[in-house]
Amino acid sequence: MAEKKLRLGIIGYGTQGSAYGRFIDGGLVPSVELTGVCDIDPAAIDRCKELFPEVNAYEDYKDLVDSGEVDAVITAVPHYLHPEMAIYALSKDIHVLNEKPAGVYTKQVQELNEYAKDAKATYAIMFNQRNNPLYQKIKAIMDSGDLGAIRRTNWIITTWWRPQAYYNQSEWRATWGGEGGGVLVNQAPHQLDLFQWIAGVPESVYAMVDEGYQRDIVVEDQVHAMLKYPNGATGVFVTSTNEIVGSDRLEIYCDKGKIVVDDSQKATVYRLKETEQDIDAGFDADKVKRMMAAENVFGDLFEEVQTIEEENVWGAQHSGVIENFAQHILNGEDLIAPGAEGINGVRLANAIQMSGWTGEKISIKDFDDDKFLEMLNQHIEEEGKFPTRD
Repeated sequence: MAEKKLRLGIIGYGTQGSAYGRFIDGGLVPSVELTGVCDIDPAAIDRCKELFPEVNAYEDYKDLVDSGEVDAVITAVPHYLHPEMAIYALSKDIHVLNEKPAGVYTKQVQELNEYAKDAKATYAIMFNQRNNPLYQKIKAIMDSGDLGAIRRTNWIITTWWRPQAYYNQSEWRATWGGEGGGVLVNQAPHQLDLFQWIAGVPESVYAMVDEGYQRDIVVEDQVHAMLKYPNGATGVFVTSTNEIVGSDRLEIYCDKGKIVVDDSQKATVYRLKETEQDIDAGFDADKVKRMMAAENVFGDLFEEVQTIEEENVWGAQHSGVIENFAQHILNGEDLIAPGAEGINGVRLANAIQMSGWTGEKISIKDFDDDKFLEMLNQHIEEEGKFPTRD
């Protein structure tokens, strides 16, 4: 007897949605069968039909949800639409796997979370980097407490180079009203999620956000953010889309060690024999004098220096999240990325953006959802191309 499969519909069969179709066709998601697709572009439907000639196609996502042909949907559509489509599907007891980000602004994501909390169906989010074995191991180390309290975090992620031609592809790209922002909502949401998933949610942020710095766009293409954590630790987050020679480096410094991740593929974990506080307490004037004379007064500092390397196979992480989503629904497996957690990255992005607009430190703990939406709508009005949001 064949094992039961999750009947899945894909809403939006563009670049990302069609990739999910290929994963299913290629057998990378064994617990899923594609039974419906929705797109307003006939050419996208034709591409889907090449792989899935029997699948029914729809122009209106509500018709797909109401068709009786799907148990769940993936939303691979512009960011603003994620909450609206998810709420409608959940209202019909259809499971939802939202593409990242969960939405553009916290108010709409909070509304989705409130609805999903009482829904019968499952709500998850496509945070595929949480399925990266390297970051899973780093999170396990941090969660264990072996390295002690966090003192400093730093992530430079500037490998998102985009030419002007990329932004010129469509009217909605790199706009406030169409896309909702630039690098913070389009390229960096995965790192914003991982940052707080691994190191915890900061309580405040101060940021310099450059809009149209190196490209003819109205939204941000360069960001420098300074974070403050509840325990007094600090952090820095840097991202851009204009560095042709980009960097991807994460550092987490703790009381009893340090983690350095390069290119999201290799991590070096330094475990101290003693905490930095204990090392400091062991110094007197003579030891300081010898240290300043370049004498090795530390001896063997490290209990262990561990190297972790994982091959980053494109597609494996995405397909793994979809398979996990299906297994959660079919067999109760724990979700890799519960949808309710999507608001954390959106709130951090919104706070960074608001700090850039106001020049002030912004509280993440007591973030003002309404104020951000008001300021976002001011930018949409000035842009003059799209309706404001509510």
